[in-house]
Amino acid sequence: MPPPAPQTSQTPRYQEKREAILAAAARGFNQQGVKGATLTGIAASVGLVTNSVTYYYRKKEDLASACFLRSIAAFEALAAVATQEAQDAHEAGVPARLRAFYRLQAQLLADIEAGRHAPIVTFNDIRALPGPQAEAVFGAYTAMFRRVRGLLQGPETAHLARDDLNARAHMVLSIANGAHAWIGRYEVGEYGRAAERVSDMLLRGIAGPGAAWQGSAGEYDWRLGAGGEGASDAFLRAATVLVNEQGYRGASVDKISARLNVTKGSFYHHNDNKHDLIEACFERSFAVMRQALSLAESRPGSGWSRACAVARALVQFQLSPDGPLLRASATSALPDQAQRDRVRTTMGQLAERMGAMVVDGMVDGSIRPLDPAIAAHTIIATLNAAAELQRWVPGANAGNAAELYVRPAFEGVLCPGGAT
Repeated sequence: MPPPAPQTSQTPRYQEKREAILAAAARGFNQQGVKGATLTGIAASVGLVTNSVTYYYRKKEDLASACFLRSIAAFEALAAVATQEAQDAHEAGVPARLRAFYRLQAQLLADIEAGRHAPIVTFNDIRALPGPQAEAVFGAYTAMFRRVRGLLQGPETAHLARDDLNARAHMVLSIANGAHAWIGRYEVGEYGRAAERVSDMLLRGIAGPGAAWQGSAGEYDWRLGAGGEGASDAFLRAATVLVNEQGYRGASVDKISARLNVTKGSFYHHNDNKHDLIEACFERSFAVMRQALSLAESRPGSGWSRACAVARALVQFQLSPDGPLLRASATSALPDQAQRDRVRTTMGQLAERMGAMVVDGMVDGSIRPLDPAIAAHTIIATLNAAAELQRWVPGANAGNAAELYVRPAFEGVLCPGGAT
C-alpha cells in the first residue's frame, strides 16, 4: 500500500497533524465502527476540514487501515517487550512472558486513559475493511498473531499440538482485545493489578482443589436452540454473520439477501427493515446465552461443573450450523445510542450471572478464590471470540471445541491439549 504522502512532506508539523488525525480516527472507529465513522466527523473532532484529512489519507478505508496497522504494531511490540523482559529477568518461561504481556497492555490502557498515549483502535471491526486494505492489515495481523503465539511456546507447552497453540493464542489475544470494555470499572492505578489477575487465571485456571475437567458431563450437556427455524431464522443467522464481519452498516440488505441467494423483495417479505432485524439478532444471541445460564442455574452440582457446562454449550453453539452468536463488539457500530446502551446493559447483566456462578463455585470450593468479576469478563470474552476460532484452527468444530478451547480457559493454558 503506497504511503499517504511523499516522504519529503513529513515535517514535524506534518507528523503532528497526522498523529492527531490517527488518534481522532481511532476514537471514531471505536465508537461508530469503520462503516459508521466518516472522514468529515473525524476531521471535525480535531478542528479540521475534510480536505485536511484526505491530504494524508485519500479514503476512509486508507485511514482505517493505518489505524489497524498502528494497533497491530502496538500489540506486536507488547509481545516483543514481554519476551525481552522475561529473558532479562532470567525467567524465559511461558508464565513470565504472559504476565509481562498483560501487565504491559494494562500500562498501555492506563496511559491512553490518562492521556499519556494516543488512543488505538480495537480489532472489533477489522473485517469491515475492503479487499486491498484488508490484505495488508490481515497480513500484519497474522504476523502479530504468530508473535503472540510465541509467548506460549516453551518446554511447558511442548506437549501441545499446533492447533492447541493456535486456539490458546487466539484466546490470549481476544481477552487482551476485550479488556478495554471492562477495565474502566477499575481506577487507572489498579489496571496493573487487574492484569495480574487475568494472567493468573489464564495460567492457573479457575478450578478449586479436586475439581476435574470433564469434556462431557451427562446432564450438563445441552444442545442450545435459538428458538426459531425456517426463513426468518435463516435471515437472522445471515445477518449475524455479516454484522460480525462488517458491522451494522456493512451488513446491508443487499448483502444479507445475497448471502441467502434471495431477492430484496424476499427480505422485505420476511422483515420490516434492517434495523429491526439486527435488533432481533441481538435478542436471538441473548436468548441463547440466557438459555445456557438458566439450564445451568436450574441444575444441582458445583459452580465449577455448571460454569464449564455453560461455556461448553455456548462454544458448541458458536461452531454449529445454528451459530454464531452476535459479537459483543458489534455494539459499537450500532447507529442508535439508546440501542447501544440497551445492548451493553444486557451484556453486563449476563456477565453478572456468569460471575454469580463463579461465586457459587468459590462458596462450594470447586472454584479457587479469585476475582469473580474479572473471571466472568474473561470467560465471556473467550466465549464471544469462539466465533472466530476456525480462522486460526480450521479443523475446530462443535465436537472438539470444548477440548481445544474451553478446557484451557478453565484449567489454564498449560493444561493438556485437545488436538488430535
